[in-house]
Amino acid sequence: QLQMAESGGGSVQAGGSLRLTCNLSGFTLPKYCLAWFRQFPGRERDGVATIDDNNKIRYIGSVEGRFTISVDKAKNTLNLQMNNLRSSDSATYYCAASPDNDWCYLHETKYYFDWGQGTQVTVSS
Repeated sequence: QLQMAESGGGSVQAGGSLRLTCNLSGFTLPKYCLAWFRQFPGRERDGVATIDDNNKIRYIGSVEGRFTISVDKAKNTLNLQMNNLRSSDSATYYCAASPDNDWCYLHETKYYFDWGQGTQVTVSS
């Protein structure tokens, strides 16, 4: 059974960087979509970036050029490098997994069956 756990959140000043890591324990999916979502207070979770088993990557427009999603298969981790952070990036960040690369949707949480517990990112201006 896949278990996911995020780490790397914290507080940083605007313009700074953070690297989020999601440990993928028990990850054996031959086809997959892995994603980072974030949730602002009082809002629903929404996608930030996705990567599938063909290394096809998608970002939302507001993070394009600042965030980089990657998978380290040797370490079984999903990563999100976040540079040039803005106060509007402050949120709780979640990693998620979908068992089909045809379900690699940025704005639909229902296709992701496994989730981490979330890690808080706070960016001060």
